[in-house]
Amino acid sequence: AAELEYESVLCVKPDVNVYRIPPRTSNRGYRASDWKLDHPDWTGRLRVTSKGKTAYIKLEDKVSGELFAQAPIDQYPGIAVETVADSSRYFVIRIQDGTGRSAFIGIGFTDRGDAFDFNVSLQDHFKWVKQETEISKESQEADTRPKLDLGFKEGQTIKLNIGNMTTKKGGAAKPRVSGSGGLSLLPPPPGGKVAVPPIPPPSSTAIANHVTPPPVLKSSNMSSADILLDLDAPTSASKAPASATTDLWGDFSTASSAVPNQASQQSNWVQF
Repeated sequence: AAELEYESVLCVKPDVNVYRIPPRTSNRGYRASDWKLDHPDWTGRLRVTSKGKTAYIKLEDKVSGELFAQAPIDQYPGIAVETVADSSRYFVIRIQDGTGRSAFIGIGFTDRGDAFDFNVSLQDHFKWVKQETEISKESQEADTRPKLDLGFKEGQTIKLNIGNMTTKKGGAAKPRVSGSGGLSLLPPPPGGKVAVPPIPPPSSTAIANHVTPPPVLKSSNMSSADILLDLDAPTSASKAPASATTDLWGDFSTASSAVPNQASQQSNWVQF
């Protein structure tokens, strides 16, 4: 995992001064006023990088980029980087070489903004380290906890109630009431009444066309021909005089008499 980690640059400042500092004689902290601020021991470029959870302060030559000294930092604030008591532009760092030897030197920035950026870059990196540590710790605790089995056991069922479609045990849902033709009727609007269309009265023409036939008299002396004539004749014929009804073939003889005489002389038909 360490081989896969890459180095990222957190901050670069082109001007930094390096000072040799006297040993600390008390626990009150370092003071920049004890240094020879007007005569720095070395001047170059500062670069802050990170690889994994470790940050590095690298002092490099401005022209060639050759490494002058390096200070690995495991935590901040800590013994690897300390601020001085009398200024915000100066710091004390612990440099190390490859053999394990270490020494404390002082660094300072001419611009106060450069010192602020240097301080913030270290704070942001170790804030990220703290969050990563907490996340990994929570994930490890989650792995050690017993996992819940939320699957259905054999024979286990579940009941769902969807909307208002609740039914009793052993019963079915009630069907909806629908109107004629299978269409459901909408309720009338509030405060209104449903108007029923009026039924039109029967017209006089329909009454006139409806003719009730006269009752048939069941007489023993009436023949079947009389019954047929009574059904076919209009109502006005029933009011004719009795002499007309006695001659059954009177209408036929009348129609025959209306034919011209020439036709009757040339024809040999017998008149009825």
